[in-house]
Amino acid sequence: MGRPTVTDIAREAGVSLATVDRVLNARPGVRDKTIAAVTDAVARLGYVRDMAAANLARGRSLRVAILLPDTESQFLQTLQDALQQAATLATSARMQVELLRFPAKDMHSLAMMLADLAAGGISGVALMAPETPVVRDALRALHAAGVPVVAMVSDLPNSGVTHFVGIDSHAAGRTAGVLMGRFLGGKTPRVMVIAQSMLLRDSIERRRGFDAVMQRDFPGIEVGQTLETHGASETLQQVMAVSLAASGPVGGIYLLGSGHRALAQVLSDLGLLGRVVTIGHELTPHTIAALEAGWMDAVIAQNVGHIARSTLRVLQAKADQQPINESQERLRLEIILRENLPPSL
Repeated sequence: MGRPTVTDIAREAGVSLATVDRVLNARPGVRDKTIAAVTDAVARLGYVRDMAAANLARGRSLRVAILLPDTESQFLQTLQDALQQAATLATSARMQVELLRFPAKDMHSLAMMLADLAAGGISGVALMAPETPVVRDALRALHAAGVPVVAMVSDLPNSGVTHFVGIDSHAAGRTAGVLMGRFLGGKTPRVMVIAQSMLLRDSIERRRGFDAVMQRDFPGIEVGQTLETHGASETLQQVMAVSLAASGPVGGIYLLGSGHRALAQVLSDLGLLGRVVTIGHELTPHTIAALEAGWMDAVIAQNVGHIARSTLRVLQAKADQQPINESQERLRLEIILRENLPPSL
């Protein structure tokens, strides 16, 4: 049998095509008994609506906004490129995508941008941002206004977001712990942990997962407190120098987020490049080069193309009040070594 159509629904429910159209589009003027008959027929037939075709027929278009911080991160640039490519393809489904950058250190500006989007009749919002109180309140206001919100890469569990697109960061941290513990071997049993900011949920969850494995499986390895750089290479150099002076040499470095280029320079300046086990996150041109050069040992990555496509699919499904294919939107965690590098990014 072919896919069921609205004609099949009308025949099954014993109503006209016009009535089926009114029910599917939630238009007024249909009795509850008739709505129930049409809904039951849809369920029995397994009818799945082609929302792109329906939106085209109604002349309806979706306007969604995706917000990213304005930091000069290779990962963010790679993600933005993937989002732009996905946005071009989404035009065929009558989806207009606005890619916006917000000041990474000014959450009040981000909150104002979110408020402006809500007032402008936006169909959905996706963002990668820390869960500060002002951002949380702005997102809750969007949610209360019926605007679906998708968190990308870093979850926002207390902000009323509709969906999260990204890998399990706690599992990613646990994976980093296993790799670090096994790779250290006979090196100095001390690990330095570096983060851009511990306001980001993905960094928090990675650190928690990392600590859980290190404490359980490698209790003889000392793991230092997280050193925050706030995206500044000079801060990275300062905090590393202070930590090394206070606690002595390290055998491993775990980089929770961005900052691979700055870390390479600092390690080179300190004479440590290639001499300590270094594990980081996200596949970018620089981490690929670092793996090829041998000073990074492993990168735990997620597919940015999948993130971009999944984000737009989820936003469209939420705007159209359609179910999400959870298995399709689930991202896999990838462990990248020099030996299994992809041929190109």
